[in-house]
Amino acid sequence: MNRRLQFLCVFLFSSVLGWSVDIDADAYGSLTDYLNGIYGIDDNAGLTAFPVLNIPIGGRSEGMAGAYSAVADDVSFIEFNPAGSSMLEISELAFFHNNWIADVKIEALAYAARFNNLGIGLSGKWLYLPFTQYGYFGDRLSKGYYSEAVAVLNGSYNLFPGYYFGGVSVGLNLKGAFRSVPDFADNITEVVTTGSGKEQSAASVMADVGILTRFNLFKFYNSRDRNMSLALVARNLGPAALGDPLPTVAVAGVSYRPIRPLMMSFDFSLPVNMLDISLSEKPYWAAGLSVTATSFLSMRAGLLMKAGNIRAVVGSAVSLQYISLDVNYTLDLLTQIQPLNRVALGVRFDLGDNGRKAKSDLVDEYYLAGLDAYSNSRDAEARIMFEKVLELSPRFEPAIEALKSLDNYEQLNKRIDEMRRIQY
Repeated sequence: MNRRLQFLCVFLFSSVLGWSVDIDADAYGSLTDYLNGIYGIDDNAGLTAFPVLNIPIGGRSEGMAGAYSAVADDVSFIEFNPAGSSMLEISELAFFHNNWIADVKIEALAYAARFNNLGIGLSGKWLYLPFTQYGYFGDRLSKGYYSEAVAVLNGSYNLFPGYYFGGVSVGLNLKGAFRSVPDFADNITEVVTTGSGKEQSAASVMADVGILTRFNLFKFYNSRDRNMSLALVARNLGPAALGDPLPTVAVAGVSYRPIRPLMMSFDFSLPVNMLDISLSEKPYWAAGLSVTATSFLSMRAGLLMKAGNIRAVVGSAVSLQYISLDVNYTLDLLTQIQPLNRVALGVRFDLGDNGRKAKSDLVDEYYLAGLDAYSNSRDAEARIMFEKVLELSPRFEPAIEALKSLDNYEQLNKRIDEMRRIQY
């Protein structure tokens, strides 16, 4: 544990302060101009309400640049695929802090738990920005905070899970968003108008729907975990807010783990302006990579290719016994390269698995005992063991197949006995 704590200190120091390396401004400007040139500018960008819905809270999902709809394996799934909660390995409680752009900060809290095939989740996210208005002669006219908040209630259910197939999870997020604008002064009279901020404040309700499935395909290692995932998601479905459409988007995602330490993911997103389809933003995509270096250290990187907002992200996570620490750094066309600019921090707490691991171990114990009895011709004992397996896990296909083999073997013995009786 001491070595891990020492490593943690080094990790945090290098992850956060390491970005203070001086990078030539001309080279940075040339890079961003080049990226803009190959992907273009979106004339329809910025027409939607509630920017907070497009800003990630942090965690592993942000470290993979948002290519997370098919990964969805920790509490940050709640922003990318509502179907993820019913496939979580453990229950989690997480706190996130994100230094976005300039003085924009984001705080978030998320909780998710799974009960057999049912998953639930809750989250809240708050974006805030100091607001100060000055007059023509530098007099301060108004001050306060511009802020946006989002609350999410999640539920999902996993249909048809089994030993070979992870099932199909369907999920729903019900979301409420609120925008608060402080009162401001008229540019001519420079007098603060009471209620002027309230006129631009807004509230809205919306929903996310998602589908997630997991299975094995081109798998080159031994593990119970499925190595391939597919996802379809529609996010931010709801009415306009003060005449501005929500940032509705349809997403198709895939993730693949060719070997145990390596995961790759890809999301294709299609924005939809629900008020005027012709004003929809351009499609965009994101790709992510996650590498498990040791049992307690993982690294990730991602690239978001979106017109006018190309984003590269790198991050790391350290997992101790019951706590995980996440650090991500984002570089995009709006970022100035500074030590603490665009750094997101997250703390996740492991709340246990509600006994699923103990139940799985007992299933394995009964199944292996059944195989041992079957191989030594103790068929009655083998049947009892396999039936115990199915009592705990009704869709454990190997036990179902073993019982069928026993039934076929018994039927074959009966036919042999009947033929012998006929002959004599």
